Amino acid sequence: MFSKIVVHKVGNKINGDPLILSQEELELHEDMKELLGNYFLNAFKSEEQFQFYSDTYLVNNPVYSSVAEIFEDKNKFLWESENIAKHLYEAAENPRVQNGEVFIVFFDSEEDPEGGKIDKIGIFKTEKREAFLKIYPQNESFEVERDFGIGLSKIDKAALIYNNDKESGYILSVVDNNKNGDMYYWFEDFLKVKQRDNDFFHTQETLAVYKDYITTQLPQEFEVSRADQADFLNKSINFFKEKEEFKYDDFVNEILVDEHVIESFSNFKTDYENDMQVSISEDFPINQSAVKKQQRHFKSVIKLDKNFHIYVHGDRDKLETGQDEKGKYYRLYFDSEK
Repeated sequence: MFSKIVVHKVGNKINGDPLILSQEELELHEDMKELLGNYFLNAFKSEEQFQFYSDTYLVNNPVYSSVAEIFEDKNKFLWESENIAKHLYEAAENPRVQNGEVFIVFFDSEEDPEGGKIDKIGIFKTEKREAFLKIYPQNESFEVERDFGIGLSKIDKAALIYNNDKESGYILSVVDNNKNGDMYYWFEDFLKVKQRDNDFFHTQETLAVYKDYITTQLPQEFEVSRADQADFLNKSINFFKEKEEFKYDDFVNEILVDEHVIESFSNFKTDYENDMQVSISEDFPINQSAVKKQQRHFKSVIKLDKNFHIYVHGDRDKLETGQDEKGKYYRLYFDSEK
């Protein structure tokens, strides 16, 4: 449960909207605290983690600096919440960024699964307004009115900062469910965070670079069919689903096999790391949440004109391609039909 909460109104400075700062914290009943607490924390579904960074020193990151002050002294909560709201107001560089309320929340430490305790600070922004009905008795009947308010199904923007790893930029969970045509506003312009270098990151990035290679670079360098590409994608995602550890040599020798293809992929991976300014490990525990997240991008579909789609789930040997007097064809072999 949280012990401190304040709300500020943050407009879009580009459009001339105001910034309205609260002078006091909110005082809420326990049932409202529980309702809001669930609303805020239910936003975080993914294991993906981030950390604050700065182009110079971490202390020059405004949000990092403010939350560090609050973690050090809770009496600075209201003052630093104003600084966070001011920075959010200044971060709007796009007229499409919507007005909204920003909630700053201090969550008291609770026992975690490993037996420790940790404080958290949440920053939540609401932007969308939903229509709802108000029904109330009027004489011997009822009146129905439409009004607008904040829906409690999904928050628009959220960040949860855990009070550990301060030296490397804390650990954060971050979501943006309403990008308003500006994908940089919340993650980069306001928070200035980057993904943490952990098993989720390495699993996600390895799958991403491999998929890019199979779908773009491989057919440029080697003679491969769409069925071959589908087979590579299926084998790779199954490798990640079945293994607990990723070892680069095991992966490329088992999935790519051919030494020329392996060398090509190695060069592609190096170029990817240089272009994206990341370093992807070649030995790490496989994170199944990251595999599940990436799996939807590994759908092996062969699209044939506008008539047919072939979904390939495995066993490349049961799929043949050829050409006769009627045109190109695929031949599929199967044991049973459902």
